[in-house]
Amino acid sequence: MRLSGRDLRCVRGGREVFSGLGLATSSGEALAVTGPNGSGKTSLLRLIAGLLMPAGGSIMLEGGEAELTVAEQTHYLGHRDALKPALSVQENLTFWRDFLGGDADGSGQTLKAVGLDHATHLPAAYLSAGQRRRLSIARLIAVRRPIWLLDEPTTALDAAGQEMFAGLMRDHLAHGGLIIAATHAPLGIEARELRMGGAA
Repeated sequence: MRLSGRDLRCVRGGREVFSGLGLATSSGEALAVTGPNGSGKTSLLRLIAGLLMPAGGSIMLEGGEAELTVAEQTHYLGHRDALKPALSVQENLTFWRDFLGGDADGSGQTLKAVGLDHATHLPAAYLSAGQRRRLSIARLIAVRRPIWLLDEPTTALDAAGQEMFAGLMRDHLAHGGLIIAATHAPLGIEARELRMGGAA
């Protein structure tokens, strides 16, 4: 599988965020998108995820599921945790699993993998920031998709959480997945770097 972008241009609020941008990454590879705030890191991820329309250029996926769009083969983990505070840890994960079309089994193993098996019935409102991040990460493995788009993925994670997530990323890559991560911090895995320009 190979994901590439050619001559990408992004305009938001009447301002050109970036133009002429190219990228390429393949199965088993991670790409770290770096640069100052306002340089377009998040916007790039959102373009790839289909949440924003490019003002120019194209995004191509070779070797994926032909009948699915790029977005349907992608997990997008934003810098904010998409959780429902009134639902329990288990209920939040079940919601995402059902919404994304995952299997009914395996949620216990998923929560164990992110270190939340002890908090299954706890409302998400009671989770710490690090635990909320772990629950958001859980949906990456609850439903398997080959492309992970990660926006500041280690935010709020302590050292143990960062080590846990690095292990999940390495496993994802070892099974043929690919990762594009916008980050200010080291990912804890081997990654090529795409440096975005300065803020406008």
